[in-house]
Amino acid sequence: MRLALLLASALLLSTLGAQTPAPSPAPAAAPAVAELEQRVGQLLTQPGATIVHLWATWCPNCGREFKDGGWQKFVEANPQTRFVFVTFWNDGNDGKAQLAAAGIGAQPNVTILAHPGPRKGDGKATAFLGTPVTWLPSTWIYDKGKLKFALNYGEVRFGILQQLLEDAQAKW
Repeated sequence: MRLALLLASALLLSTLGAQTPAPSPAPAAAPAVAELEQRVGQLLTQPGATIVHLWATWCPNCGREFKDGGWQKFVEANPQTRFVFVTFWNDGNDGKAQLAAAGIGAQPNVTILAHPGPRKGDGKATAFLGTPVTWLPSTWIYDKGKLKFALNYGEVRFGILQQLLEDAQAKW
């Protein structure tokens, strides 16, 4: 009888423990994400316009933007603008080789960074710099540290991007 009571008590305690969820550990990437956002934030506070482009090496839409020198021509046509290429949902891979193949990276107004988060799963980021990220590529235009335009739903058209860049810097 005592043995049965002892086994029942042990079973009850183990069942109660199984029903209590363990506290979620803090994501390992959290400090790296905070550091990345701080670094980009510092770039945004410098005078002039900054374009933050979120992309991934595996993304076909992102790849199409680099074809025919699209981004390279745009970067070189706007030397006064800072460009921050941030790989996102790319498992920490910075994509420098792919950007170099597209003629991007050697320009003095280009910064290449990598978000450390994964492409899938619980650790997948849903925002960057406080702005939701739901699709790649996403292209954001800042002027004097303020977000002016956010193109969050796919490939950018460079003529439209040029107009938005000029509008972002215009005195209204």
